[in-house]
Amino acid sequence: MNEPLNETREPGAAESTDFIREAVKQDLAEGRFDHVHTRFPPEPNAYLHIGHAKAIWVNYGIAQDFGGLMNLRFDDTNPAKEEQEFVDAIIEDVRWVGADWDDRLFFASDYFDRMYEWAIDLIKKDKAYVCNLSAEEVSKTRGTLTEPGVESPYRNRSVEENLDLFGRMRAGEFPDGARTLRAKIDMASGNFNMRDPVMYRILHQEHHRQGDKWCLYPMYDWAHGLEDSIEGVTHSLCSLEYENHRPLYDWFLDQLGIYHPRQIEFARLNMTYTVMSKRRFIELVNGGYVKGYDDPRLVTLAGLRRRGYTPEAIREFCRRIGVAKMYNLVEFAVLEDCIRDYLNKRSQRVMAVMNPLKVILTNYPTTSPSLQGGATSPPSLQGGARGGYEELDAINNPEDPDAGTRKVPFSRELYIEREDFREDPPPKFFRLAPGREVRLRYAYFIKCEEVVKDENGEIVELRCTYDPATRGGDAPDGRKVKATLHWVSAKHAIYAEARLYDHLFLKPDPDDVEEDQTWFDNLNPNSLQVTECMVEPSVLGAKPGTRYQFERQGYFCVDPDSTPDKLVFNRTVTLRDTWAKIEKRSAVRDTEERPL
Repeated sequence: MNEPLNETREPGAAESTDFIREAVKQDLAEGRFDHVHTRFPPEPNAYLHIGHAKAIWVNYGIAQDFGGLMNLRFDDTNPAKEEQEFVDAIIEDVRWVGADWDDRLFFASDYFDRMYEWAIDLIKKDKAYVCNLSAEEVSKTRGTLTEPGVESPYRNRSVEENLDLFGRMRAGEFPDGARTLRAKIDMASGNFNMRDPVMYRILHQEHHRQGDKWCLYPMYDWAHGLEDSIEGVTHSLCSLEYENHRPLYDWFLDQLGIYHPRQIEFARLNMTYTVMSKRRFIELVNGGYVKGYDDPRLVTLAGLRRRGYTPEAIREFCRRIGVAKMYNLVEFAVLEDCIRDYLNKRSQRVMAVMNPLKVILTNYPTTSPSLQGGATSPPSLQGGARGGYEELDAINNPEDPDAGTRKVPFSRELYIEREDFREDPPPKFFRLAPGREVRLRYAYFIKCEEVVKDENGEIVELRCTYDPATRGGDAPDGRKVKATLHWVSAKHAIYAEARLYDHLFLKPDPDDVEEDQTWFDNLNPNSLQVTECMVEPSVLGAKPGTRYQFERQGYFCVDPDSTPDKLVFNRTVTLRDTWAKIEKRSAVRDTEERPL
């Protein structure tokens, strides 16, 4: 279950503040509005990403802080790119993040009739006209930053002719692109958006909700402000790219004489080592660089969810980065830190070996009465090994005193990480080596007595002895070890697949390329590495979405690709401590046991 986002607060009692919240406070104090009503208005033409999560947090968070409401509204004005699949995915994602719109789910397409009537109103006021110029011709006549645009030769048509042509456009008489309806504003304006912008275009394409009712579709700039006005939105919160569009929205509302929300712009989220562009997501998916829109290497909300991120961690990320007015670049590490903090307190610890090296404890009992007669599931052997195997107590989560313990099987044949052994150890390497003793997590001290190699000289097995007097604790004689290793029992290990994810791009800025390169050249060829691993049996039966900390390896989440025969784990994020840091600490405190 997600932790609730809609905590009870006094109106205006935000935990933190920013320039938007200060503006809202001022509007309420001055009586411009007597309540707060926001909206999250995605276009259903792609999957949501972490940048949209910030927008949701801004809109829903501010509504919550001031005891207001938030609408979920789909700006579905372009049937050429919109699909019901995206509508369903967006609803799921917004719910997952934790926002609640109650019964206020709206679609811009439901307002098409009213928008059409308002367009007729502008034509009657001689504020809009039907233009025969093509899109290319309109672009050429818009002018430059230093030169005004050129008026369309159709700009001065009579009101009657414009009304007739607009009605015929609505009736489907003209082909795609043959006519547009343009606002009559100012072709010399310093703001390009005010140079007679297009309000409607002809598009003979079925709409995912309206079917074939319309062949005339409103442009986003025409629809945007009208939708907010219809819904009674008080604060229309947009990203900075819409700042120059605000005068146009104001002009439309003023000409129509209808309710006027206040628009406030904020900086969109930009992060290192990733892209946040719908177009680029499509190129990555269609080009086969990633495996779908829920690929865990993408920062789509579907991808983050599959990777093991939680809505609580994403909301904390949005809280930490705050709301800025100017462009800023957020380190991906901030998001990783949020999920680590969340999972560290809540994830069950288990032991998993990624690159196994077999260890045989030569002095461990090899037979047990419980194993006679073909028995495959002998009873627990408490109080020490009596042959075969035993079960040891392991802490589920040292950060959670109520998490309890679990049983892990320990036997004569084990696996440890191959990197935890060096035949000729370098300085400050305190893990297992010939003649050296280490602790096995929750188990015993073991000492390497012999190294077994194959015909190619590769190490295939270590033969060690164990000290039964050190079960789960220190040696009675007071001797110390400098390292503790994780392990799994060979006969009880669960074979699984581990997908290890790294940044999708090699550089913090994917667009940092040489002259003859593109952003594709910065793709990280090692962003996904797949390996077989062995995990302790406590994970058996884990459902997709179950999260664990693999001790010393990182945080992992069960992937939906898992089957009853094989679990698949996605690495959500690595642990903070790398071995380099641990080695540095061990060099300073070389008389202490290495922490996990």
